[in-house]
Amino acid sequence: MSSNSEIDPAFQELPLTKLAQTALERARDFHAEHADFRLERLRTQRLNLKDAGLVDASTRDDLGFCVRVIVDGAWGFAAGVGLTTESVVRVTEQAIAIARAAKPVVSERIELADEPIHADKTWVSSYEVDPFSVPLAERVGLLEEWSRTLLLHPSVDHVAAIVNQVHENKFYADSAGTTTLQQRVRIDPEVEVYGADHQRGVIDSMRTVAPPVGRGWEYLTGTGHDWATELVQLPDLLAEKLAAPPVDAGRYDLVIDPSNLWLTIHESIGHATELDRVLGYEASYAGTSFATLDGLGRLQYGSPHLNVTGDRTVEHGLATTGYDDDGVATQQFDLIKDGVLVGYQTDRRMAKLMDWGRSTGCAYADSAGHIPIQRMANVSIKPSPQTISTADLIAQVDRGLFVVGDKSWSIDMQRYNFQFTGQRFYEIRDGELEGQRRDAAYQGTTTDFWGSMDAIGGEETWVMHGAFNCGKAQPGQVASVSHGCPSALFRDIAILNTNTEGGR
Repeated sequence: MSSNSEIDPAFQELPLTKLAQTALERARDFHAEHADFRLERLRTQRLNLKDAGLVDASTRDDLGFCVRVIVDGAWGFAAGVGLTTESVVRVTEQAIAIARAAKPVVSERIELADEPIHADKTWVSSYEVDPFSVPLAERVGLLEEWSRTLLLHPSVDHVAAIVNQVHENKFYADSAGTTTLQQRVRIDPEVEVYGADHQRGVIDSMRTVAPPVGRGWEYLTGTGHDWATELVQLPDLLAEKLAAPPVDAGRYDLVIDPSNLWLTIHESIGHATELDRVLGYEASYAGTSFATLDGLGRLQYGSPHLNVTGDRTVEHGLATTGYDDDGVATQQFDLIKDGVLVGYQTDRRMAKLMDWGRSTGCAYADSAGHIPIQRMANVSIKPSPQTISTADLIAQVDRGLFVVGDKSWSIDMQRYNFQFTGQRFYEIRDGELEGQRRDAAYQGTTTDFWGSMDAIGGEETWVMHGAFNCGKAQPGQVASVSHGCPSALFRDIAILNTNTEGGR
């Protein structure tokens, strides 16, 4: 992956190799079947402005390491912050002791799927300007300028502008000989305007639909998104929403924009195809999945238009990286083909457990203080090979709604029954947009919904959206993930009015 950036020199100057060798040699002393060492620096900053005034510029800079071992078929894991050989020896011995203590009480022998050795590999995500290299006053100043301009509009009472920024460095080494050095930058900007129609007693908001991305500060200054156009349109979109009539509950055809559909993918496909969830390892917290193993190769997940991949290599994806936290080179892989479930997301432990060969490269820990678990790849729907625009899809609808932007969602613990709202719903009449409608939500079950997919847009409609805050595991971990998709047409979907008793 190309990038104008190099690994942070300050991170490279740390005694990475020396500390890793110390850990791995000590693990060998105790005859560990596998050992890996991971050292991470994670810098995060959140800029939060309310009505053009800065209310938060909190910054965190976490630096630490961890050691993971398999001894007699049991996991051991420990972490520390002291970057000395003495500290590494102590933490490694703690990991060994934990594995030995776990051995009598675990029912499953831990083994890892085979993976080629990746020695001395370096990977940097694709971005141009590290946000942390831009003066804070300059970054805040841009958000202030945007906010002040929006506040001049008569429909806007308040403005919130938020930018989350992450710079992640990670060094990994294992007892097989793999060593990787990586750097990722990602950014999540949002601007939301608030207003009210006092005569009707309506209060609402309108938020930008620009996705979070694996880019740098250049994303806010002209690369990858047309901020000027979206910000100019935002107040008028809010005014139209405030004046819009409520939706009539019923059944409609839907054309869904990628800015909304990504979240439905995340909740009903992304999580449902995580193998650890399918096997019950997340049942006590994040739930299980209806997409059980007996459906592999036979479950009709959706219509033949539904082709879904997991991909940790796509440029600018939030879950994109060169190597996962098991030392596996990342890849693209199939999850759903022609509407049929054909695969799951795995890490090395899960792949070996199922005897499926190589892992799909989905191991990730959100810090050095957490053990890697199986986390979501960039799970995306392929576009149509034909040239089909969003307008072409809308033209196929006699009575329906066009959905743009995500808002609230609800889905059960098996990833099957769900309800989603959006930033805006436009009525479609005889193939034409007729203006916004308020208080709408679409509802369905996963297989019925994806089975109703009647057409999808071409490559020109395909966009990656995503989130910074996907939660999982105990203790809890947070991961960022993107989902690409084209615009899509769904037939005969249940629409609720969320402002009535039945829609609550």
